[in-house]
Amino acid sequence: MTKTTADKKTAAKRSKAASPRKTRAKAQAETVTTPDVVATHIAAPQTHAPVPAHTAGSNDALMARRNAAVPRGVASAMPFFAAKAENAELWDVEGNRYIDFAGGIAVLNTGHRHAKVVEAAKAQEDLYTHTSFQVVPYEPYVALAEKLNALAPGEFEKKSLLVTTGAEAVENAVKIARAHTGRPGIIAFSGGYHGRTLMTLGLTGKVTPYKKDVGPFPTDIFRAPFPDARQGVTVEDALKALETLMLTDADPSRIAAIILEPVLGEGGYVPVPAEMWQALRAICDKHGILLISDEIQAGFGRTGTWFAIEHSGVAPDLITVAKSMAGGYPIAGVIGRADVMDAPMPGGLGGTYGGNPVACAAALAAIEALDSEGLLERSTRMGEHFRARFAEIGARTAPYRMWDIRGLGAMLAVEFVTDFETATPDAALTKSVIAHAQKRGLILLACGMHGNALRIMVPLTASDAIVEEGLEIFEAALADAVAERMAHAAE
Repeated sequence: MTKTTADKKTAAKRSKAASPRKTRAKAQAETVTTPDVVATHIAAPQTHAPVPAHTAGSNDALMARRNAAVPRGVASAMPFFAAKAENAELWDVEGNRYIDFAGGIAVLNTGHRHAKVVEAAKAQEDLYTHTSFQVVPYEPYVALAEKLNALAPGEFEKKSLLVTTGAEAVENAVKIARAHTGRPGIIAFSGGYHGRTLMTLGLTGKVTPYKKDVGPFPTDIFRAPFPDARQGVTVEDALKALETLMLTDADPSRIAAIILEPVLGEGGYVPVPAEMWQALRAICDKHGILLISDEIQAGFGRTGTWFAIEHSGVAPDLITVAKSMAGGYPIAGVIGRADVMDAPMPGGLGGTYGGNPVACAAALAAIEALDSEGLLERSTRMGEHFRARFAEIGARTAPYRMWDIRGLGAMLAVEFVTDFETATPDAALTKSVIAHAQKRGLILLACGMHGNALRIMVPLTASDAIVEEGLEIFEAALADAVAERMAHAAE
């Protein structure tokens, strides 16, 4: 492939930023005596479970119905339809079994159909399923708010708002910040993902596929560079750019909040360095700006703590939550300083379905399970295991292609490149690995600005045996993808 001078400079800068990892990875790769591929000994998914009658039908027939009834903008990563799921396993409508390393996009930290979560939801359904908290309030909403207030970092009084989706939580965090400060501006970061509504798309720092063709977006949103040493952007660089932004465009006296994911989600599972959080806290305190930690994907044990920002020792003013909070039931929320949360007038916050009682009951049970089953500690151990196994697999099966292994706890990603010298993102190889893994019975999803990273979102309740089986399938799929690439190159 021919590269421009600019391309070469960018690649060299990226390679230099990643040199410590590159050196270790090269050393690992050079110990391998057979660097090309490993034996592909993992069988394709087998029929292990009866298919419920109401879901009987072929994947192809259902896909045809889906394509006729559902707009193309609603994409599905897998070419099959779910019929049954349990913990970290899923069966499609034809009875094929899959190991789930996607977890419904980081929603199932407690696994599919956790017994305590399902039991709590069913018990609530026997009482009432909806009254709208704004009409007739109910205890599960209050109990969940109390629990969230107790779990969130910060030695100050807190209050919580419950809504239905992550984007709705971010929208309300912005509303609350603006009401409290009387200011309009919001600063977000490149690579961040905050939702698909127009306001949250304005905050999201990735064009394709989220922002393409649907602008214009709201005003008074400013973008700062994310500190990513692999891309040649240090914390010092990011803070200097933020300072410049505040001098040229984002007048700090008009900024209500700074919002940031503690680990980029769609942006590639890149953690925010602790010193960045600490500097942002100081900047916010200096200028009367609120600090928002978007924990929608990183929260509830995924990184080994209740909230990923806890790794930094910083307490934000507002926290947005969703995904794994309720073990698969749709609920989201905003947790924050009591005085800040009380800024909107009565009626200024809420929503017809916000804090649904069944979802509240499920969330309370999921949080209890995370605590009583030691899943935060398990996340840390699981992350260590994945890191070690990925290093082995990369060196043995794809030398000089698995460039980076990163994340916090069990919120990990591996990034594929064409080679270590240029570190050119290889989205095609990543896509091929996902396809081969699916054929062999493993569900994986990509992420990253270039689509060349695989993210791990396996339930924390997955057994060691299931995790290892999934890793073996991953290695076989990676070997398939590498062999396919080599075969094409030889043609």
